[in-house]
Amino acid sequence: MTDDAYAARRDRAGERLRAIGAEALICFPSRNLQYLTGFATEPGERHFLLVVPAEGDPSLLVPALYGTQLREETSVEDVRTWADGDDPRSATRDLLEAHDLRDGRLLVDDTMWARFTHDLRAIAPDAEWGLASEALADLRVRKDGTELAALRAAAAAADATVEDLREFGSDAVGMTEHELADRIADRLAAHGGEGTSFETIVGAGANGAKPHHGHGDREIRAGDPVVLDFGTRVDGYPSDQTRTLVFADDPPEEYRTVHAVVREAQAAAVDAVEPGVTAAAVDRAARSVIEEAGYGDRFVHRTGHGVGLDVHEEPYVVAGNDRELETGMVFSVEPGIYLEGRFGCRIEDLVVVTDDGVERLNATDRGWR
Repeated sequence: MTDDAYAARRDRAGERLRAIGAEALICFPSRNLQYLTGFATEPGERHFLLVVPAEGDPSLLVPALYGTQLREETSVEDVRTWADGDDPRSATRDLLEAHDLRDGRLLVDDTMWARFTHDLRAIAPDAEWGLASEALADLRVRKDGTELAALRAAAAAADATVEDLREFGSDAVGMTEHELADRIADRLAAHGGEGTSFETIVGAGANGAKPHHGHGDREIRAGDPVVLDFGTRVDGYPSDQTRTLVFADDPPEEYRTVHAVVREAQAAAVDAVEPGVTAAAVDRAARSVIEEAGYGDRFVHRTGHGVGLDVHEEPYVVAGNDRELETGMVFSVEPGIYLEGRFGCRIEDLVVVTDDGVERLNATDRGWR
């Protein structure tokens, strides 16, 4: 993206702040800061803050070791620095005073560490505090063409990796979950991905009944249903896909039934997606299929979540969310059934809401073989 594109995002953030009656938003190293500047780094113990005011130009306050980098890699003109040995709270006070932010409504990054929110509150005790998502969620929820291109590329890398996994066949039997997770990371990189977008889930047999199992030392056995949930990033944007595969022999008979129900539920939810439909209605489309099959109490999570710079963001596809879907929204559709002590089954694709319906970003076979 160009510097102008990030500047335009900050301008829209300022407009949104004015609309909701807030004076400024204050970010620290996070996906919000990346969205507004294009700069990505991990949070650390040093004060690193972006102020986007409702009126006026933004400012960055960063450790001196980042100064040159931020001036070269962002379009924020006011880059202030503080050196190790200085008092960063004093520099933070100067930053807020420069923008006259001693009171009014100030929105801090939703993920900001407590040590920094504590300092901000001490410096501006008369301010009213809120979360940056009040201003940014509605901006980030609809993806533009550049974002969609990155999401499609990340999804393609995940799709290609699923095809590689199917080729393993019986060679996967005897691998540990950890070993297969390493193979997945290798294949994602081979297909153009940048790392993994979250901890890869490889849940074999009974471990698959734990929706967020991760991966461990259990060996994959012939006939095991194996829940495989993984993704990578391209240009900062992630993929997130789940297939539940059986690498050799036949699974338990009930697994065949469960997989067919989950597959039908996922198809029903995807078919329900179009502009104007509520997120809750998409959740209901999946859940009703599973309930009618008698497994309603075994579907223990929401049907999906938005995907953007964060793997989990707005919109959340869950009962009670009456937000209407809009063109450009991207989210997962991932119903599942989990039989404790036996096996689990989940099928997940990312979808984007189009002007007249829906586009799946994942296209690989959803069967279990």
